[in-house]
Amino acid sequence: MKLANDIHLGYCTNIHRGETWSETFQTLRDYTMAVRDRVSKDQPYGIGLRLGADAAAELASPASLEEFRCWLADENSYVFTINGFPYGKFHGTRVKEQVYAPDWTKPERLIYTNQLFDLIADLAPEGEAGSVSTLPGSFKEFIEDDSQVDVICDNLIACSRYIEELRQRTGRDLHLGLEPEPLGMFETSTETVAFFEKLLKRSDEPSQILQNIGVNYDTCHLAVEYEDADDALGRLTDAGIRISKLHLSSALSLKPNAAALQRLSDFQEDVYLHQVVIQQADGELRRYRDLDEALMMATDLPDDVGEEWRVHFHVPLHAEPLTPFGDTREHLQGTLDVLAKQPDLCQHLEMETYTWEVLPEEMRSVDVVDQLDNEYRWTLAEMAKRGLSAG
Repeated sequence: MKLANDIHLGYCTNIHRGETWSETFQTLRDYTMAVRDRVSKDQPYGIGLRLGADAAAELASPASLEEFRCWLADENSYVFTINGFPYGKFHGTRVKEQVYAPDWTKPERLIYTNQLFDLIADLAPEGEAGSVSTLPGSFKEFIEDDSQVDVICDNLIACSRYIEELRQRTGRDLHLGLEPEPLGMFETSTETVAFFEKLLKRSDEPSQILQNIGVNYDTCHLAVEYEDADDALGRLTDAGIRISKLHLSSALSLKPNAAALQRLSDFQEDVYLHQVVIQQADGELRRYRDLDEALMMATDLPDDVGEEWRVHFHVPLHAEPLTPFGDTREHLQGTLDVLAKQPDLCQHLEMETYTWEVLPEEMRSVDVVDQLDNEYRWTLAEMAKRGLSAG
């Protein structure tokens, strides 16, 4: 849906299963339109589309693309952004660190992302921008030497050129958002700025890079890093980095007492990585690649250890977490505060609680449509408080 200041709000369809285009299209019919009917029945409805590589290749066929365009028109809906982070399977199997593969050292990642730009250039409404989000280059553990970073930069430069050619041909504002994530190749705002400095130095057209490539700012991820939204967004924009998209999401937080650690074991699961960043009593940060490793370390912690844990586990935006947990909605709200003060900061907003299937039962709505409806209502209320909801 389109809101004040030309802001588009949607939810990311990566919450639903679907690896082929036919599976993805069916979830749009079954779930996305049911959500639309509850939250935006009488106005054009914006879709944040997740397409894996197989689905993208199938949708790119002229017949499939034309069918989808006609369906969007019939349903008074439109696509304004595509999530291009997960290349392959994203539900019902072990994803973990493989969500970063192939990374930006591989030609397959470039080919796939270019195809997503072909699709968004065709699908976004006339006169509207189109965005694609992607991983932060790679996973830290995958990087063994600086030559890999050079290859990542070169492939992103090639992607920028492809975007520029599309921009010139279509007249559309198209942009790629690199998504900092805990234990990604760059995970904090400071690391992100440092990466962009390397990227710009390696490019012959730095101004074009800054036009075509920016950051997909995920409020869960930066909150897990204990960043302040105002400071982090200011650091990025002061460096000339475009905010391509805002992912509205919230992480799990807790004080690691015995009761909390016992309940936290319910969040262990075999599909996604749940990186843990611990702020120690002295303010220093300690990182673990997954929840099981952090819990193994924490077996003998005293209740008054003075630490805070933040866990990369996207939790529902609309509901208080289970006792004795907290969440990081304050960072999301701080991000909306910045957007209210700087309405041109970003026009693409996407709610992204993809973990619905793996949430503990007590935190999961019985029906995914109910959850998404509730998340829209919470988000729209927060935006209304800041004068951002009126069209």
